[in-house]
Amino acid sequence: MRIATLVFSLVIAFSPVALAQTPTGVIFDTDMGNDVDDALALAMLHAFQSRHEVNLLAVTISKDNKWAAPYVDLVNTFYGHAEIPIGTVQNGKTPESNPMIEIPSERRRPDGNFVYPHRILDGAQAPEAVSLLRQTLANQKDRSVVMVQVGFSTNLARLLETKADAASPDDGTTLVRKKVHLLSVMAGNFANGRPEFNLEKDVPSAVKLFHDWPTPIVVSGFEIGAALVFPATRIEQDFAYVRDHPVAEAYRSYMKMPYDRPTWDLTAVLYAVRPEEKYFSLSPPGTITVLPEGSSRFEPSPGGNHRYLILTDEQRARTLEAMILLAGQPPAACSKR
Repeated sequence: MRIATLVFSLVIAFSPVALAQTPTGVIFDTDMGNDVDDALALAMLHAFQSRHEVNLLAVTISKDNKWAAPYVDLVNTFYGHAEIPIGTVQNGKTPESNPMIEIPSERRRPDGNFVYPHRILDGAQAPEAVSLLRQTLANQKDRSVVMVQVGFSTNLARLLETKADAASPDDGTTLVRKKVHLLSVMAGNFANGRPEFNLEKDVPSAVKLFHDWPTPIVVSGFEIGAALVFPATRIEQDFAYVRDHPVAEAYRSYMKMPYDRPTWDLTAVLYAVRPEEKYFSLSPPGTITVLPEGSSRFEPSPGGNHRYLILTDEQRARTLEAMILLAGQPPAACSKR
């Protein structure tokens, strides 16, 4: 282990921030494999886990591709959290593969062992996402969970439709109302109202989510992540503490380097975990409606359950640097590989 990495890990592990608070229970619902910001957002969550700011309860996947779960598994394993449950969508959207998840999942050393160890070799081996969501929520204290959705609304909309089962006597809506206190979503576009990918790929589920979800929702629109761009130079610098890094490899595999990429999903994670840190401002309360073509409309109302993020010029540099530092933070215990 390099001395610098050891010192960094000890500072994080024993910092006042790490010791002063109870970790927030987080469930991360992602369309891992459609864009590389999902991988960076998951890296951020592992940094928060190492800092004892979150307890990552589960990761559920809304992309219906066999490599998505193996990639999440290998990232969790790399960061020392292989025990985190992973659930996959059934009959979901975007089945197309992508090199960012396939290459790291398949890559082996000359001896035949995986470069990035993982147990899930195909998404079909993982539990079904909605069942995992019910089991996970049922085991948590009331109003203790923050959910982060950075892909399609498929899994969470289906969760709302569930009935009582062995995991809980509550139906889906009641279970969410009891256990969740915030849903942080990356979706929509509140700058110009154009259709947005996460909404338009599963409009019926998005309509249901925003109409029926029983807790407050805070949304990071397309314009927020587009204004905060992750630099390729930081991928090359900040992840170089190991020879093989699954997030850096996903980034390099997604597009030809060098390229900078918007931080869409990272913004939803940052707000979810640190809502009081003033990285963003908030719209007034209101109601978000998803329209048939995948755009979103916001109507202010004092009793509304929805708000969206606003980024001021004064917040921009501090917010971007926070996401960059968190995404590039080494695991709590890291050896040179």
